[in-house]
Amino acid sequence: MKRIAFVVGLVVVVFAVAILAQTGAKPKGQTAEQELLKLEQEWTNADLKSDWATMDRILADDYVLTDRDGEVSTKAQCEAFMRSGEDKILTLVTDDMKVRVYGDAAVVTSRATIKETEKGKEISDVCRITNTWIKKAGRWQCVATQGTRIVQK
Repeated sequence: MKRIAFVVGLVVVVFAVAILAQTGAKPKGQTAEQELLKLEQEWTNADLKSDWATMDRILADDYVLTDRDGEVSTKAQCEAFMRSGEDKILTLVTDDMKVRVYGDAAVVTSRATIKETEKGKEISDVCRITNTWIKKAGRWQCVATQGTRIVQK
């Protein structure tokens, strides 16, 4: 009798695990919003360290940036610029971050306060940032960024 109860219990556990695996249920604390917030923080840290390896993982191959001056750059152009050393981010603080998830797509908006040197000239700006994320092959990657300078009145 104990053996039958054990087998039935084991079968129930196996089916429960299989159902959770098929529905893509995640353990508590692993929400899409939290994953994206973590990636956004990794991105900020990578910007500060000029860490292209992290950026390469975060940005999709077809990534496009529209910067605060309206210039459009591909992922390859962003990599070349970062590696050139022409720009060095001194401080980067993001706040007012909001995450909206739509299945395998998401939009993250924030405000960024940045201080950097570009070709030896110091620049300080406050911008609104919109990052568009897509979940591909089980992981989030950013496909587009739009930065808009906040004009001080």
